[in-house]
Amino acid sequence: MKHITSIQNPFIKSLVLLQEKAKNRKQTGSFLIEGKREITLALKGGYEIETILFLAEICSESETKKISGNAELIEINKEVYQKLAYRDTTEGILAIAKTKSLHLSDLKLSDNPLILVAEAPEKPGNIGALLRTADAANLDAVIIANPKSDLYSPNIVRSSVGCLFTNQIATGTTNEIIAFLKERKINFYCATLQNSTSYHTQDYTTPTALVVGTEATGLTQEWRDAATQNIIIPMQGEIDSMNVSVAAAILIFEAKRQRGF
Repeated sequence: MKHITSIQNPFIKSLVLLQEKAKNRKQTGSFLIEGKREITLALKGGYEIETILFLAEICSESETKKISGNAELIEINKEVYQKLAYRDTTEGILAIAKTKSLHLSDLKLSDNPLILVAEAPEKPGNIGALLRTADAANLDAVIIANPKSDLYSPNIVRSSVGCLFTNQIATGTTNEIIAFLKERKINFYCATLQNSTSYHTQDYTTPTALVVGTEATGLTQEWRDAATQNIIIPMQGEIDSMNVSVAAAILIFEAKRQRGF
């Protein structure tokens, strides 16, 4: 088994770039996962884990082998681990994984799917929260329209608490996704202030996509014009919008309630 003890090691330098640069993740088709639960969920979700690095004083070799599957193991020292670790709370283990295709055509949907579509979310915390909600509701898929962030960034891996790996995820342009939904006869309901009806009056028991936009600008005109129905969550206070992940959760669990959970 390999041991690496220097942060100047070329391999370690390449991993630092994987953490810091979306370009490097895209070029190599690889990214880093930190934490036992996250690595376990990635393996369960069908992600290919190539290599696992561990700090023996926190995560023993025997413990690492229980998690690692067929991955190569590399023992590292504290200095190297602290250089690579992204979280304040450490578990002593990191993995190098291969990214998955995010093409719409790769989605495997049920006969009566329930899908979340989020247009151009930017904040990793919001994306992570959306993925956690989608996991909690066991949605068929999460589709990101016009993505602004690399889904395999360490901030999203961390904020999703591993739910990046438990959801089917695809990305595409707004027009591509609208065409995808229409072709599959999936009704889509767009959360927007304009020309909307209260969300709880609609029927989500048939193939359904719930579409949310950013808090700052909302959904683009293309979504509002193409929607099966524009919907709104009635607001009774002074403001006219709420956090996108909270709004998505309200809509998703109304659909789940109608479907008998």
